[in-house]
Order: sequence, then structure tokens, then C-alpha cells
Amino acid sequence: MQDINYYLFKIVMLGDSGVGKSNISTQYLQNVFNVESKSTVAMIKIQLWDISGDEKYRSLIDTYCSRAMGALIVYDITNRTTFENVEWWLKEFRRSYIDPNNVVIMLVGNKTDIADRRQVSTEEAKSFAERENLLFMETSALCATNVEEGFTNVLTQIYHNVTSP
Repeated sequence: MQDINYYLFKIVMLGDSGVGKSNISTQYLQNVFNVESKSTVAMIKIQLWDISGDEKYRSLIDTYCSRAMGALIVYDITNRTTFENVEWWLKEFRRSYIDPNNVVIMLVGNKTDIADRRQVSTEEAKSFAERENLLFMETSALCATNVEEGFTNVLTQIYHNVTSP
């Protein structure tokens, strides 16, 4: 019988209020089952911290982000201000972690289901992500587009960071 390794990965969801962090989290947690899953060699438990984007809670970010191994920084593609604020969220998250080599951050543009109201181009966001060394994906929490894929990418990268010598 093969030994199973157990891992606990803390992931935080960051971004302005109303960008869809809770909807992305809910969509992922409710639709995580994969009928094509392979045999288990590791058990990964996820602590998913969905942090309010409301200004009155911003003083608690250090506490919430402490010991997080990953972050999804979410903005609304139809609201330019939420993208402009990504820099602040990124700076605050980076202040909170100890080992930058073992932290995975994904920039997530949400609400692609209403792309006709887009204020932030995919190219601009992708360029920012590359400049800041972030993973990048656009999603629709409403339609479940790329939600599971985004989490899978982050978790896979964290797993590789943890298990690589």
C-alpha cells in the first residue's frame, strides 16, 4: 500500500468589495468534483480565506494573510478602479509573507459573462501579471468559466513548491 502525504494549503481571496470573490469561492467549492480524477498520492486540504474588500477590514489583512501559501487577487473586468487597486492588494499581501519563493499569486479578472461592459483589457491585465510575476486568468463565477482551472493552477504550483527539493 502506498503512503499518502497530507498537506494543508492556506489560500486567500483578495480584492475590492463586489468583484466576486465570494462567488468564485462558492462556485469552486460546490463544483470541485472531477469524474476523471486519478488515484490519490497526496491529500490536500485547503483553507480558503475569503477576505472582505470593505475598507473597514483592511487593517486586518496582515492577520488574514499570515502563513498563506497562495492568493487569488480578484478584480472586476467591468470596473477599472478594482483593477487599479490590485497593486495595493498585491503590496499588502507581499508584506505579509515570509518566503516569497514559496508563495503563488494569481491575478483573476472576473465577470467575463458581461465582457461587453469591459473596462480592463485582457492584454493590459496579462501584461501587469507578467511584470509582477503572477499567474493570470479571467473567469466568470456566474458561468463557472475557468473557476476550477484557476484554483487547480494555483494549488498545483503550491504543491510543486512544497514537494520540490
